[in-house]
Amino acid sequence: MITASEQVRITDVGPRDGLQSQKTLVPTAGKLALIEALWSAGVPAIEATSFVSPQAVPQMADADELMPAITVPAGRSLSALVPNQRGLERAVRAGCREVAVVLSATETMNQRNIRMGLAEAIATARDTLRDAQAQGLATRAYIAVAFACPFEGHTPTERVHALSTAMAEAGAGEIVVADTIGAAAPSDVQRVLQTLLQSLPAQSLGLHLHNTRGMALANAWQGLQMGVRRFDASIGGLGGCPFAPGAAGNLATEDLALLCAQAGLETQIRMDALVRAIDVAETLVGYPLGGCSLRWIRQNKEMSI
Repeated sequence: MITASEQVRITDVGPRDGLQSQKTLVPTAGKLALIEALWSAGVPAIEATSFVSPQAVPQMADADELMPAITVPAGRSLSALVPNQRGLERAVRAGCREVAVVLSATETMNQRNIRMGLAEAIATARDTLRDAQAQGLATRAYIAVAFACPFEGHTPTERVHALSTAMAEAGAGEIVVADTIGAAAPSDVQRVLQTLLQSLPAQSLGLHLHNTRGMALANAWQGLQMGVRRFDASIGGLGGCPFAPGAAGNLATEDLALLCAQAGLETQIRMDALVRAIDVAETLVGYPLGGCSLRWIRQNKEMSI
């Protein structure tokens, strides 16, 4: 049930998930400009980069330089993705105080993404979370391909539940259920969340949604109805996954923010400034961006949400 004035925490993953699959390398200065534009729009949390191998994801090769250069406004949070303990060490050296690990829910996706089987990937994520927690870092754990895998098809809900509880027990402060290829419908979100809520509190759950089939906003609404108040989104719908064939852009931050505003939920995001952030992102990637609501927002951008 939705109560007016409740807080919804949107983490904009555009600088990381949005840019990682772009073919044209975005310079560090451009990433900093995008992050500053998002802060100016009131976005409460940003996932800025990932400390992965530059050979695997060239767009993130500047993580060690980017992270220390970011100024975080009071009351906001900045995070980075770390694939393992080595990535965690790099993130800590760069001054990162919040990290996320990614655990794919299928054997094949783990093999394609990080060249590990599922069992080894679980152990790596668990060890990384425990090390991060021991150093006082805030932590998130993504359960990728939680609804469907591009290689194995439907993902069993019981496996998503088992992996989510395992990551929570390892110290993840937030479990992010990821529709990595945008295959879910609201009924799928309901089914998975109903199972997870048997063991995990709603306030510890987040949703990371892709819009491949045009369902991302409907899936977010389903999550809101079930008590989820943490969501990933990407400015202008920018993004995709370089390791998941067919994964289109993310849920657009502007669409989610507008949905929350019209439902009476508070996000702290200013729509006029968010439009400027979309303009910055378009300049960086060299092509038009924008969610379903952008045309309306440009005409009514004085609206504050």
